[in-house]
Amino acid sequence: MSDVADPVAAYLRGIEHGRQLSPHTVAAYRRDLAELVAFLNGHFEHEPWSWNDVDRLALRGFLADLSRRRLARRTIARKLSAARSFFRFMHREDLVEGNPARTVRSPKLEKTLPAWLTKAEVERLFDVARHRSMENTLRGTRDHAMVELFYSTGMRLSELHGLDMKDLDLVGDQARVLGKGRKERIVPLGRPAVAALRRYEIRRREVLAGADLDADRQAVFLSERGRRLSRRQIQNIVRGFLDLVADDAGVSTHSLRHSFATHLLDAGADLMAVKELLGHVSLSTTRIYTHIAKDRLKKVYEQAHPRA
Repeated sequence: MSDVADPVAAYLRGIEHGRQLSPHTVAAYRRDLAELVAFLNGHFEHEPWSWNDVDRLALRGFLADLSRRRLARRTIARKLSAARSFFRFMHREDLVEGNPARTVRSPKLEKTLPAWLTKAEVERLFDVARHRSMENTLRGTRDHAMVELFYSTGMRLSELHGLDMKDLDLVGDQARVLGKGRKERIVPLGRPAVAALRRYEIRRREVLAGADLDADRQAVFLSERGRRLSRRQIQNIVRGFLDLVADDAGVSTHSLRHSFATHLLDAGADLMAVKELLGHVSLSTTRIYTHIAKDRLKKVYEQAHPRA
């Protein structure tokens, strides 16, 4: 088994420390490759096998097994992507003779548009957040600053979670964001977000003044004990706001990022500028938001035009 497991361990170390992928991505790749190994153990009927024994048919069998288990096509495509990346690594290191995953076709993905908030829902969101902020507590001011920052910058959950105080420039109204692949970008902060952050900063300092030595003095968003909020805690806070104001049950924390992009494009923002603000590598990823705008225009036309 070590002949099989050793390349997997070496690959995971490489993407974690060499490519510096996020812990979440590394954990997902680890699970995907563990599933692949488990399938191949059964495929080869528990006989000793090596990675050179794995061919295109074996990988297609893996995809078929995932499909039989009713996994989403997007999940299956991600697992195939992990296998392709792993085989590329082994081929580059001369551990296998070729990459059989290269010619395996990925399942055709369902075209799903991201959920977003209407401008009216965004206004209701900030009405609720401002009302809680008026209590002038750590929680109220923090939660208000959090949703303002999400919508003002289009940050991902992981980016906001990892934000440190040194990354904020409340004089220059901007923030330094560490995105996917450890790529940095500078994003502007809107005036409401800056005002909310300044208000929260006062309560944050009070918490740290009474916190113990284990407090995270670098993190922007803290708990009452002075610890950096976890991603799950941030999700729960934002989800609580969205449940109060959004009509669509499918919205999530990520919907604030989608709303940021959609509303910018609706107002005539340049697609390339939105791409840079979002930290997308490919322009095709950003183009999905143009489909949202077109779909909404078509719906308005059909509802309003007498001969639609």
